[in-house]
Amino acid sequence: MLLVDQHSDTAIRQRLTAELGRIEQRFNAELASDLACVNRLVEHVGRYRGKMLRPTLVLVAGLCAARPGQELGPAHSDAAVVVELTHMATLVHDDILDEAQMRRKGATVNRLEGNETAVMLGDYLFSHAFHLCSRLHDCRVTQVMSRTTNIVCEGELLQLANRNNWDLTEETYFDIIRRKTAALCAVSCHLGAMLTGADDAVCDALAGFGQHLGMAYQIVDDLLDLTGDQATVGKTLGRDLQKGKLTLAMIHGLRAAGPGGRQTLLAILEQHGLGRSQGNGHSHANDRNGLDAATADKVRELLTAHGSLEFAKQSAVKLIQQAQSALSPLPDSPMRNFLTNVAQAVVTRRS
Repeated sequence: MLLVDQHSDTAIRQRLTAELGRIEQRFNAELASDLACVNRLVEHVGRYRGKMLRPTLVLVAGLCAARPGQELGPAHSDAAVVVELTHMATLVHDDILDEAQMRRKGATVNRLEGNETAVMLGDYLFSHAFHLCSRLHDCRVTQVMSRTTNIVCEGELLQLANRNNWDLTEETYFDIIRRKTAALCAVSCHLGAMLTGADDAVCDALAGFGQHLGMAYQIVDDLLDLTGDQATVGKTLGRDLQKGKLTLAMIHGLRAAGPGGRQTLLAILEQHGLGRSQGNGHSHANDRNGLDAATADKVRELLTAHGSLEFAKQSAVKLIQQAQSALSPLPDSPMRNFLTNVAQAVVTRRS
């Protein structure tokens, strides 16, 4: 059981580490199969788990919303497993869509086993998420998670529909990331609060925190795809441009460059076979190991010159500030301060 009477970030992190260890064990137990081939894949995809942001949000949001002395019970742990299963399923499917070769410094499932196996593994993770939901006493968890999964899929479909759309607007970009990334962060916070018995105002405040944090997280992720070090980030970089996916920095750069600069930027991409339609919505990218260094350098140089990388970074900073402001209806507490620090860490991460 996780208690709310923590008084420092260090104490909170120690308790969360212990609880997240139990959630990881619960995750593995949920996916255990009597088939060796399935267990081998589950063991591999288990390496995708990084900071376990979404389970952490479930727990800390629950503690923020809890009454003094209230404990978080098994329902919170189960909800944390559900959101992590769902998140892992989206990662497996994203790697297929992006033809990614590396994640968490290891080979992706699609690289090792092919797309067919990766599709089925993603489905296996999704099905276990909802199997676990079905065993919970609170049917609201299933309702909330099914609605959220629909939103995530809509976001992915919206992004796919706009591949190679070099006129993509900021408004549509934000709609995409609100759905495909932020929705899971928002529902993690919502579930944490809801399962403590918090009222709608508190649940909405924490869900708002999660949504803004999730959007900022995706903007930073997109920036790392352009500017990060692959060994540090631990996954295939340069895939956004190769797959014709415009991110905030590119949208700003294409607008800020003016007609001449825009044509220069698009010409660089076209020269290297990036972002050109084949008539089926896919790009001509042949290099599956990421954006080649020379092209990446040229793109970064132009985006830096037009202030686009800084624009995207500051957009993430503003979203984090909005996330922190969303917590204002909650009373001041160590847990609320901890959530504020979690949000701040999003804009400084390197992986």
